Parts: sequence; C-alpha cells; structure tokens
Amino acid sequence: MAEPSALHEAVAVWYATNARDLPWRRTRDPYAILVSEVMLQQTQVDRAIPKYHEFLSAFPTLQALAAAPTGDVIRAWSGMGYNNRAVRLQRTAQAVVSHHGGRLPRAVPGLLSLPGIGPYTAAAVASFAFGANVPLLDTNIYRVLSRVEHGLTPPTRKALEPLAAAWLPAPGAPLDGATWHQALMDIGATVCTVSRPRCMLCPVRAHCAAAPRLQSGDARALAESSVPYKAKQGRFEGSTRFYRGRIVAALGALANGGSLTLAALGPRVRDDFDAALHAEWLRGLVRALAKDGVVRLDDGAEATVSLP
Repeated sequence: MAEPSALHEAVAVWYATNARDLPWRRTRDPYAILVSEVMLQQTQVDRAIPKYHEFLSAFPTLQALAAAPTGDVIRAWSGMGYNNRAVRLQRTAQAVVSHHGGRLPRAVPGLLSLPGIGPYTAAAVASFAFGANVPLLDTNIYRVLSRVEHGLTPPTRKALEPLAAAWLPAPGAPLDGATWHQALMDIGATVCTVSRPRCMLCPVRAHCAAAPRLQSGDARALAESSVPYKAKQGRFEGSTRFYRGRIVAALGALANGGSLTLAALGPRVRDDFDAALHAEWLRGLVRALAKDGVVRLDDGAEATVSLP
C-alpha cells in the first residue's frame, strides 16, 4: 500500500500550481455548492460553468428556488439534459425551507434525509461546504485511487471505499479533506485520464502501481485499466434522452402557461413525425417526463402537455 502521507505531500505541491479555477470552488455557500454538485452529476465541467452562473442568477437562494414556478426552473436548466435533476433540486430546496429553517444540514445523515440527495452528493456538500472530513468517490477520484493502489486489477467502488476512508488527510497534513478530493478530481480530469493518461506529469507516479505499464504504451494495459472507470453511453442524437430534451425545449419556448397537444408537439420533436407511426411513442415519452415531474400531461381525448 502506498504511504498516505507521501501522497498527501505530492498532491498538495501539485495542486498548489495546477488547480482548476472553478466558480464553485470560490464559495462556501452550501446552496451554491449543492447546485454545482447536482449539475456535475451528468454534465461536463465546461458545459456546467455557464449554466451554474445563469441558474444562480435566476435563483440566488434556496428560498428563491423553492418558491419559483417549476416550469421556470426547468427552463433555466434546459440545455444540460436530464431535466429531472432540476425538479429534484427544487424539491430538495422546498424540503429545506419547510423542515430545516432554510438551512442545509451540515452532516451527511441530515443531507441524506433530503429528497433527491444520494450518498455522493451528501458527502460532497458536507465536505466542500462544511469541511467534513468524509471520503468521496466520484469517477475521477475512483480512477486515481484504483490505479495507484490496485494497478490494472480495479476493484468495485464498494471495495475501494475503505481505502478512500483510510487515505483521508489527518489533522496536520499539508491539505485538508476537501482540498485532497478537489486535487484528486483535477488529477483524474487532466492527467490520469481514461484513454490518454499522462503518467510523466502525474504527482503520484512514483507511488502508482499502474504507472509502469500505462506509461509504457501497453494498449492492452490501458484497455484493461479503463473499462471500469467510465460508463459508456450510446449515441445521443436520436436517443430517448435526445427526444426528451427536444420535448422540454419545445415547451420551454412557449409563453408561461402555454401548452401543446401531442399532435402539435410531435413535429417540433422530430422532423419526420407521423402520427400513425409515432403518436404512441411520443405519448410514452411524455408520460415518462410527467412521472418525473418535468412536464404536466392532461391525458384526455386530445392530450395536452405543458411545463409544470
């Protein structure tokens, strides 16, 4: 096992000059950090940054988000995909206002009690907003820790959790838990990448079990070490996610309170819309969005759909 103190020292030195300047790292506002964490669940950093600023400009506080019309929240989120994240985030805000006096809980158990917050998001908010020394395992952190300790035999995330906890910086370390995790994220995003790891630039190369084979250019080693680290998604254009996004975009372009029949919505969702072929397909997509709270469906004889 690598020596944690040596890792902490190497990572602290590297991060001091290589940290990414990300807007959510310039604040300790728990609400702003929560917004960033929900956005980053399924959106790349470069795409999330402008939306982060726009969203906080529209809804600068938990109270503002909780009180806003859900349709406005979805419009502000639209363009990033997975719009049900916006609905869940608003429900979280409403629960905080209703049951926690408008303040996010500081500890992981309290955060986990909120609707829409899972283990990773709870730990991230506790760490980055409140300084809790708790382990985080996002995709980048998992990849770095797994390669350092397990080389080309990656464990499951569950099996890696004890290591993530054991390697947390103790008091007196050259960096705290939040900085340790942010640094590991940056190493994974910019150096220890999935397909082109730049081992010679990595601050933990000397301690890494995978580095000798990865930096040798061994294609098989790279393939073996990369499989568990990144979920592969299919083609976006033409996918269910693609068409769900087009439904939300079409409804978002309407004046507040506006609605469309499914027959009118269809051609705005796909250019080749044919009611005989696609009506039930479209109804299925809309029903799924309605179940997620992203749209409102009046499923009568002439069904109409709108944003909530």
